[in-house]
Amino acid sequence: MNHWIALPILLPFVSAILIEIVGRGRIAVRRGMGLASCLGTIAVGAAMVLLTRHGKVYTYALGDWEAPFGVVLVLDGLSALLVALTGVVSLFCLLYAMNRHDTRGKFFHFFIQMQVAGICGAVLTGDLFSLFVFFEIMLLSSYNLLVYTGDKQSLRAGIHYVILNLTGSVLFLVAIGTLYGVTGTLNMADMALRVSELGAEDIALVRAGALLLTVVFLLKSAILPLYLWLPNVYSSAMAPVAALFAILTKVGVYAILRVSTLIFGPEAGVAADAIEPYLLPLATLTLLLGMTGALGSTHLRKMMGYLIVASLGTMLMAMGLFTETGIASGLYYLPHSTVAIAMLFLLADLIGRQRGPEDDHLVVAHMPKQSGVLGLIFFVGAIAVAGLPPFSGFLGKMWILQASLPAPQVVIIWAVILSTSVMALVAFSRAGSLIFWKGEEPPKGEPPRGDSQMGATAFEFLPVVGLLICIVLYTAFAGPVAEFCTVTAQNLLTPSVYIEAVLGAQR
Repeated sequence: MNHWIALPILLPFVSAILIEIVGRGRIAVRRGMGLASCLGTIAVGAAMVLLTRHGKVYTYALGDWEAPFGVVLVLDGLSALLVALTGVVSLFCLLYAMNRHDTRGKFFHFFIQMQVAGICGAVLTGDLFSLFVFFEIMLLSSYNLLVYTGDKQSLRAGIHYVILNLTGSVLFLVAIGTLYGVTGTLNMADMALRVSELGAEDIALVRAGALLLTVVFLLKSAILPLYLWLPNVYSSAMAPVAALFAILTKVGVYAILRVSTLIFGPEAGVAADAIEPYLLPLATLTLLLGMTGALGSTHLRKMMGYLIVASLGTMLMAMGLFTETGIASGLYYLPHSTVAIAMLFLLADLIGRQRGPEDDHLVVAHMPKQSGVLGLIFFVGAIAVAGLPPFSGFLGKMWILQASLPAPQVVIIWAVILSTSVMALVAFSRAGSLIFWKGEEPPKGEPPRGDSQMGATAFEFLPVVGLLICIVLYTAFAGPVAEFCTVTAQNLLTPSVYIEAVLGAQR
């Protein structure tokens, strides 16, 4: 029994409980336990990546109930990658929150750990209903973190966010019920086998279930036409929360990729390729509209929200090719975009605090006190997100372009990716010039306005620089990472490997 597979779920879950029992009223204890949990998640995630780098799939049957009758956790390259990424992003977000954000209420550290537990559970479970449960754990935590400050803007955005996600949860249950009624199982590996054996009389129901699942996952991953909620929600959250939220949409991407290759892949009989015709066109339009939104944004944080939408479109364009190189290039781009935009959310907070009442509003105002170092990090972040050399964003986009060469839509893909990269440069140039180039020096003798005359401490810069170092390291180790993504893509396109690992002799 591979009990250790449950560690990325148990570690933050138990930490959340202990934080409230042991750390009540003691912020230093809560911080220490939170950091220890995040470091543990990184260690377990790194071990999982090493174990799955050759394509092996591990399983753990909860309560020793064999699949498909019990809930099973499944570890492959895709889930290992997301567990490790969650640990890294949550660590730096927590470090940044320790400067001032985690003291605004009692339960910040509790909800952060529950958020991490929900994400890790969602990417490790091999059961559709358990996927729904972990989605709800993840979303319930995000609801509370979003409205943590209690201001009107976050409350308004929180109401929209809750309504949309509750609607998505209802549709998720309907989709699960429909597929269970047709196949008689909730285990994804077992469902894949049963869907492939269905007759023509079941085609309407199974395709309806597949499309309902697609709608739910498109909502979770903020893909056209269900992306309009994201920029307002993310720009309303506290900086460390918004940075952590950068990984939430990737769980939706994970679910789309898992279901479309395992259950509704080419071997799914009457439901074969049920999702494939819609993914590439929607992803292409999402990239275009997301980058258009970034170009027209009037606030830096909202611009980052639109950049998340654009990055999701980019990676799903690659994955929507449903080829080995397409999926591998999308997987390579996923951690890069998550870390880069998380870093920019934290940076936007540092910039806004030093501009006084104008905050992150993209207008000519007082120049940030530490404009030199902030401008340098902003410049490097702009290069990374726009996809210019030498960082991993450039390598990821070049790989995506290469993967699209055999595709009939190659001209459209190249045109959209190259044109949106230029749009990203224009958006960053506009924002940078208004904040740093055209910024005005405050008149001498003017009293400080908020933090406008106060520089950020070294500890506040630490998480931002740490995420930037992660991008550099990710670029330096591009070769091994690309090999890992290729092996993972091969496994995803060979669902029999997953099915055999879960069902084994029962198949």
